[in-house]
Order: sequence, then C-alpha cells, then structure tokens
Amino acid sequence: MDQVAEKHEFGAEVGRLLDLVVHSLYSEREIFLRELVANAADATDRRRFEALTDKHLALPEKAGILIAADKAARTLTISDSGIGMRREELIAHLGTIARSGTRDFGERLGAAKAEERPSLIGQFGVGFYAAFMVADRVAVTSRHAGEESAWRWESEGRGGYEIAPAERETAGTDVVLHIKADAEEYLDPTRIGAVVRKWADHITVPIAILRDGKEEAANEGTALWRRPKAELSEEDATSFYRGLGNLFDKPWATLHWRAEGALEFFALLFVPATPPLFVANDERRSRLRLHVRRMFITDEAELLPPWLRFVQGVVDTEDLPLNVSREMLQATPVLARIRRAVTNRVLTELTTRAKDAEAYAAFWEKFGAVLKEAAWDEAGDAEKAATLWRFRSTAVEGWTSFADYVSRMRPAQESIYVLAGEDVAALAHAAVLEGFRARGVEVLLAGDSIDAFWPDRFDRFDGRKIRRAGAAQDEIAKLPLLEAAEAVEADVGALLRAMKAALGEAVGDVRATSLLAQSAVMLVAAGGVDLQVQRMLRRAGRAGPERPPVLEINPRHRLIATLAARAEAGEDIAPEASLLLDLARIGDGDTPRDPAGFARAVESALAK
Repeated sequence: MDQVAEKHEFGAEVGRLLDLVVHSLYSEREIFLRELVANAADATDRRRFEALTDKHLALPEKAGILIAADKAARTLTISDSGIGMRREELIAHLGTIARSGTRDFGERLGAAKAEERPSLIGQFGVGFYAAFMVADRVAVTSRHAGEESAWRWESEGRGGYEIAPAERETAGTDVVLHIKADAEEYLDPTRIGAVVRKWADHITVPIAILRDGKEEAANEGTALWRRPKAELSEEDATSFYRGLGNLFDKPWATLHWRAEGALEFFALLFVPATPPLFVANDERRSRLRLHVRRMFITDEAELLPPWLRFVQGVVDTEDLPLNVSREMLQATPVLARIRRAVTNRVLTELTTRAKDAEAYAAFWEKFGAVLKEAAWDEAGDAEKAATLWRFRSTAVEGWTSFADYVSRMRPAQESIYVLAGEDVAALAHAAVLEGFRARGVEVLLAGDSIDAFWPDRFDRFDGRKIRRAGAAQDEIAKLPLLEAAEAVEADVGALLRAMKAALGEAVGDVRATSLLAQSAVMLVAAGGVDLQVQRMLRRAGRAGPERPPVLEINPRHRLIATLAARAEAGEDIAPEASLLLDLARIGDGDTPRDPAGFARAVESALAK
C-alpha cells in the first residue's frame, strides 16, 4: 500500500451492516456482478447527462464497461468511462452504507425534464458491498471527469479502508476484486458472460469482456420493449420471445405497450401458441421478468396471477421502489398497481381475441384448464376470467361460454348446470342428463380434471348459481316436461325394499326418480363430494371417508316394471339388483365392482 495512504474506519452504518450484506442480503452470489455493472452504467449515464451543460465532460467515443479477468493474479476488474469519484466522494459513498452518489444525484434532478434524466439504477448504496461475497479485498481507482487527480480506495471489508492518491489516464473508475478461493468461477470469461447476459443484457451502455486479449461484446443493449410499437418487427418480437425460455413456436398473441401517467412502465408480453413445460409444474407461479431501468431484477415478482402463468415477457419500470437487495421486492402499492394493470391488459387482450371463435378455440384447448384456476383467485378476477371459459354443451355444437348459456336459459330455470367427467363424449350420453333433456334444459360438459373442483369454489356467474347436474335433481324436477310422459309408472315399493336388502351397504339408498327417460338406473351422490371428485381423489390416493351413492331407478322403464312385478310376487331379484348397480356405475363413468363377476352375470342374462 502507498506510504501516503490514509487509514479510515468504516462509518458506523457499514460496521454494523457489512456482514449482513455479504452473508445474508443476496441469495445468489452472482448478484455482485449485476450490482457493479449497474453502478458503472449509472456513472456512465451521469457523465452523459452532465455533459449536456459542460462539453468538457463529454464521454469518449467508445464509452462503455469493460470486464477483465486475470486468473494468474486472481483479480476481476470492472472498468467504466463514467463520471468518476473525487476523494471525498470515495469516502462518503464507499465508507458509509446506504448513502449513494446515485441517490444524491437523483435528488438534484428534480427540476430536469423527465426525458433528459439518465436511467439511474443504484438507489440504496449497498450494491457495491456485494463485491465482498466473492472477494477478500477490493480496490477502487477513480478519476472524476474534468479533473487531473485520481484516488484509490481499498479495503478487505472488515474494520476499515485506506485511501491514497493514484494514477488513471482517463476519467472513470476501475473496481478490482481479489477473488476468494471458493469463487474462482468468476475468473472464467464464459461464466462472466452468462451472468451479464442474464442480468444486464438490455442496458444501453455497451459491456465488453476481455477474452484472450480481445474485447467481446457481452450485451445486446436493445431493450426491445422500450421501442415504439410501430418499430418492433414481428421477426424481432418472435426472436426475443424464443429467447425468453427456450421456446420454439411463434407466439399466439403479442402485447406491447407503454403505460403512462401516474403509473409508468413498459411491457412486452407473449401468449404462447403451445404450452411451455413449466405451465403444468407444481409451482404454479407467473415468471414474467421484472426489469428496473432495463436491468433485470427478478422473475419471481409474480406480476400475473398463477392462472395466467403461461404468459411470457418483460415488464420494465422506471420508479418501482425496491428494498435494499433488489431481488426481494417490497409489497409496495406501486408493484400492486403494476400487477393490476398488467392483469387487466392481458384479460382485455384475451377477451378481444375470444371474439374470433375458431382462433380462440385453438388457444382454449391448450390453456383452458389453467384459466379455470382463476376460480381460486383472491384478487376478485374470477368472474372476469370466467367470461373466457369455454365448455362443450348438450344444446350446441362446438365450444360455448357462460354468457351464451345464460342467453339460452329457460324462463323458469334457476341455475347454470355443469356435468364434469374425464370423457366429454361419454358425458354427453350420461343417464343423469335425461331429466334435463326432457325439460329442454342445457347442461355444460366439462372434461378437465379441475372441473371436478372449481364449482365448489366459483358457484355463481352473472348473479346465477352454478350447480353440478348430479346434485340439482330437486331443481330440475320442478320444471315442466317438454312433452307429457306417456309411459305408466309401475308400483316399485316392493322392488325398492328388495333391492335395498340385496345391495346392503353398497348403496346409501335405492329410490325412484322422475328424471330418467331411456335409462333404467343411475347413480347420484348422497350429499357431500360429487361422485366424479370421489373417483379422482381415490385415483390420487387422497380419498377421505365416503358415503355410498344413491341408486335411482326409473319406474317407467319396462325392465324396472318387470322386476317390480317379480319382487311383488316374492321372487329373488338379488342378481338383477347387483347387475343394475354395476350398469349404473358404468353409466356414471366408473367400473363394475367385480368386472369378472359382472361379465358372468351379463352372459347369464343373455343366455336367459
């Protein structure tokens, strides 16, 4: 160390907090490079801004940031051509935590026009200290633009630092990190390039990495989302989209806008044409990238609700308040308003595109199950999202919406009815629908696994109840038939008693129903969880206590009339009762209790 070096103790703030910054503040070590690049970019922007009023401070022609690793010396150097620091600034800004030149400078820009202000990143004055996560000694040599003298600040990140005169040919700053033994990966130009591309690919200041004596460009500096919409070509947008997450298709929809006014941000979002792999993962979180002044901050800000997690892209804001780590966002009102604005914009785009039924059908078939997760939305968007839901129907071909269903409801109809199952084609022939068809009541058919659950959460649309078809027999029975039933109802009292005795605990009850037309029997849930949900839970190994289902019989069916006569005569109808229960299970999409026994019973019946 130079003999004229002055020794200083860290300001009290640094003494207390430096260990926290180094060991606890950041969850990823590589963040140190983002912070130092951000500081260098700020210094460059600051010099550019001040040169508007002082030509002597003009940036050199090839101003930028250079990152150079020296494996032999175990040093990593980040150099810039920015505004630089004087001796007192080195002491003030590097000797006291949470006091940054960027912040002081930003406060002096209050009177400047918004479009003239440089995009300054550092707001808390702690990013520099992240260098000590990978370095056991840091030296900063800086020369302020417009001055001849340079100064060196050096510290091992413990009790204090030293400051001494230094030499630097041009204005700017060199930050030299003496890399720890366990951080040698940051002496590899390839690793450094990957970190720069991840965190700083889109900042406007050029970044270069020294490799084998040659400078290689490390960032694109394009920030496509900040371009005017008219200047963004489809090819550029598609290329950017594919680079977001190793996607290979073309986006189904591209949303590009700039929010202005009380809330300002840029956004470039994409709706994929095919579902990315992560959409079905267990995290169920939006991974939109949040940038602040072009610098990547995090993809964990959850800027969209989980049910829109398939949307890809970038949101870039100028004035989002961050806490000291930048990667751990505060739950600020600004961030909440950005989330609301982005969610509304995506919903508006999907609503507009839903008007093209054919194009929207292709989207719905890929992402519909995810959109239905909005039933659990806590922000009050469930009904807005539900306007985008589509279903098959017993009344029309193709896909239909809740709104279309409501427009076709019968005058006396109380609710919207939904029947869920794993095979929509099979559902269309379910016995439970016979009573609905006989009364001209439409039922929506839903074939996604989530359809067995959301009606318990989202149970009303446009003021009308949503009910499962299998649990709405009471309402349907009140509606008049389209045509008077001609068949005579048999007296099934004896048959009901005989079937109950024969089936025992396999059923909760056996009762007659007026809601069957062609079928002889059907199963309905005895309250509680729907039969479809019960089966799904069983297959997932999550089934709880279940109540046996209710077997309902059609007293107008010829088979039931025949069995009723035999039961009245005292004959044994136990084999037929067991066969009817298995037939009802099959009709409900389930399997016979004993498939082999069921096959033999059918063979015996055919033989008779």
